[in-house]
Amino acid sequence: MPSEHVTLAGHIIDSLTLPKVLDEIVSVGGEFEIVELNVGTRHEDESLARIKVTAVDDAALVRLIERLRQHGANPETVEDVTLATADIGGSFPVGFYSTTNLETEIRVDGTWIRVEHPEMDCGIVYEDGRARTIPMADVEEGMQIVMRGLGIRVLPMERPQGGDRQAFEFMSSDVSSEKPKALLLDTVADQMRAVRDAGKRILWVAGPAVVHTGSGPDISALIRAGYVNALFAGNGVAAHDIESHIYGTSLGVHLAEGTAAEHGHEHHIRAINALRRYGSFRAAIDDGLFSDGVVYHLVKHDCDYLFGGSVRDDGPLPEVVGDMNEVQRRLREIIWGKDGDNLIGYCLVVGTMLHGIATGNCLPASVPLACVDINQATVTKLMDRGSWQSMGIITDVGLFIRELAERLAPDEVRSTKADANVRNAASNTRR
Repeated sequence: MPSEHVTLAGHIIDSLTLPKVLDEIVSVGGEFEIVELNVGTRHEDESLARIKVTAVDDAALVRLIERLRQHGANPETVEDVTLATADIGGSFPVGFYSTTNLETEIRVDGTWIRVEHPEMDCGIVYEDGRARTIPMADVEEGMQIVMRGLGIRVLPMERPQGGDRQAFEFMSSDVSSEKPKALLLDTVADQMRAVRDAGKRILWVAGPAVVHTGSGPDISALIRAGYVNALFAGNGVAAHDIESHIYGTSLGVHLAEGTAAEHGHEHHIRAINALRRYGSFRAAIDDGLFSDGVVYHLVKHDCDYLFGGSVRDDGPLPEVVGDMNEVQRRLREIIWGKDGDNLIGYCLVVGTMLHGIATGNCLPASVPLACVDINQATVTKLMDRGSWQSMGIITDVGLFIRELAERLAPDEVRSTKADANVRNAASNTRR
């Protein structure tokens, strides 16, 4: 039976990478023999394993090697990568290499070339001496596409050291609602502070719960403090945020009192209609339609934002993007920067499953991701989809964001509360 030697190096014991590789081999009917195993004796030491992998035929061996690459196990046989010409636009050649979100290299004419913009579930196109990931929909006829087989190597993530290593382990262990929330909050706050201070960008991915729970003022405070550089959400987040600053309600419920407003069910659609008459957020803001909130501060602080549409959207708002291929393109542009060389440094997913999974699928493994949701399924689904760098926190989104703002932007939070007290006092006087 055909066989190949693969090499696995790094922190493969304590990260459980080695047993995962062996499980992969057995689960598809392959066989393995550990030819060499050097185990590090200290936390900072790396280990190395050489494994002989055997499959029933050549095709099965190629498929198995491709699965092992997802864990950073690479074949020892050194050959150039196989390239095939795309014969149909919007489709890869049969047998193309499907990417992971780990750093990847391909070998062309004896030279290893780094694949730009690593992302899972894409292909690799080689052109003008460079290699990059490419989504299926962007494939054009005549492109040179990397095929699965030899000539590809995946580089596993380096393991953080010292205190960072321990925090990473704690956060990325099995998801549980019983973990101490204060410690998790402190960890996320420290990571976000370090990213901001290093001049890197922070991406938020949000669901409507951030507005319904009254977290809009806290996110606004974080925007003003520089902890939100980009936001990806759906029509509902923007619609209910704007509604809350025109009518004081979200889904017709007074945010200050928690009671239903008379005819409140009309508020969000009336807010959307008002925005559509202006044609853009900025035009409505400049005319004074609303003067606070998440959308207001995103516009005023020149943050990147993307609101992706869906079939259930009311209106939708004028800046909501309904073409899903265009949403993907713009999301990748936000992640990598307009020139493709300004990768975000941190991603925080709060209260959204679909937008969170979509973002996780587009992120390289090098970008830390924290997912916060009251629903454990949201957190585990994101991790199960392959975003192994994600950290899961099961808690109420509103309380989490409020505590995060208190830690990162206390002055802005106090300013927000003071403004709210002035508005409430003025409202009581008018009454």
